Amino acid sequence: MSRIPTLSEANELLLKHNKDAFHIRHSKIVSGVMGYFAKDLDPEKEEFWRIVGLLHDLDFEEYPNEHCVKVQEIMRELDYDEKLIHAVASHGYGITVDIKPEHIMEKVLYAVDELTGLIGAVAIMRPSKSVMDLEVKSVMKKFKSPSFAAGCSRDVIKKGAEMLDISLEELIQKTILAMRSLSTEMEI
Repeated sequence: MSRIPTLSEANELLLKHNKDAFHIRHSKIVSGVMGYFAKDLDPEKEEFWRIVGLLHDLDFEEYPNEHCVKVQEIMRELDYDEKLIHAVASHGYGITVDIKPEHIMEKVLYAVDELTGLIGAVAIMRPSKSVMDLEVKSVMKKFKSPSFAAGCSRDVIKKGAEMLDISLEELIQKTILAMRSLSTEMEI
């Protein structure tokens, strides 16, 4: 019978497959941001949203050329629930897989994965090196500069906002607020 891991089990699995501090931190930030969004959008499933965020890049470090593909194999070997597998893999939609984000949670993951990276990059350029005083206009300015944090896909972020049927500015504002809620534990 398939199952969903606990947050603690998901963290152990993340650490088994990821050693790079950057990747681990990114996964924890995305997990926290997912939890923040869940409080408004699906409060009864907050832990599930956090688990999806934590495991979304599980295969990236070991299998960068099979990202969102290999994770499905790993999770099926562990007999994880297909809802979890679909959710995690769907953030690679149109990039590495053709698994479309369908549930609101999958759309949030698709949108915030790249955006948290961009916001983090903008924040560390500030004198405070923090999201606490970061404003949407600062992120929008850097969003329009493709050479800044070039690894953060602007197209994916825009498509994510469209999937959620919100403006880019609103998505950025909510994601900044989500990251602020993690600032003490994540030092962001």
